[in-house]
Amino acid sequence: MAWLAVDEGYEVALVEGRVTARRPAGRQLKALPKALRDHPEVDRLRRLAEWLERHEASCAAQVDAWMVSSLPVPTALLARVWPDEAWQAALRDLAIVGDDPDEVGFLRDATAAGELKVVNLDGETVRLAPRTVTLPHPVLLPDLDDVRDFAAELGITQKVEQIHRPTWVRPAGLAATETEVRDYAGGVFPSRFSLAARATALGYRVSGGYSTCKVRDTGRAVEAAVWIGEPYWDSESATGSLNWHDDEGRSVRLHEVGPVAWSEGMRMAAALYAGRSIEEGGDA
Repeated sequence: MAWLAVDEGYEVALVEGRVTARRPAGRQLKALPKALRDHPEVDRLRRLAEWLERHEASCAAQVDAWMVSSLPVPTALLARVWPDEAWQAALRDLAIVGDDPDEVGFLRDATAAGELKVVNLDGETVRLAPRTVTLPHPVLLPDLDDVRDFAAELGITQKVEQIHRPTWVRPAGLAATETEVRDYAGGVFPSRFSLAARATALGYRVSGGYSTCKVRDTGRAVEAAVWIGEPYWDSESATGSLNWHDDEGRSVRLHEVGPVAWSEGMRMAAALYAGRSIEEGGDA
């Protein structure tokens, strides 16, 4: 971003998301001079930085939603948003699938003409122009371990967690009547507020006594829910069971839960449980 002239010969600009000042000679300062802290240009830059941060988070959240819901994304839309640095950071190096469901590639560029440049699993850069692409959830990727190894060789990092996202596979042999999982139940927190705060910080929605996440899987919307305690309960609280419901609130039996909904529900339950209070000492 360009440097803006302000009082007493100083210049200010946004540098890595922070308002920074420099002297006329060009030397950047570690902190804003007191005389500039309330300057209108500095205030404007602060508000711009806050907006950019929200915009960046919004782009990443939308890309994450496309990925966990396996929604087809128009190639023309990717080409249109690609020049925006926030969108580009969220999309770059994500694994995508075009017309051939068995051809996975890492997205490197989207041109104004509607072409996508990807690095395929043979290490070749190819151009694709499908009408839509999907950003597959990792549990749906065949040979996921090989994809991860190849990404490591390329030095790929992703802003939106995809190929290194923890996954859970639904076990075989579940009883036809089972509707809940208790693998991560019993994680104790000092209060219901602290447990709800952890859910919110992790990006999950808190509704009533539950932490929830919604996923579109196998053609239908399913909501995973973990019990976190009654609202306004100010005493010690603990994680409860995990279950899934359809759009009409009906319980979904475990053997009917799709692979993405299962993985994302277990991921939420595990992440909540990981923040539990751990006893220390000989009686722990």
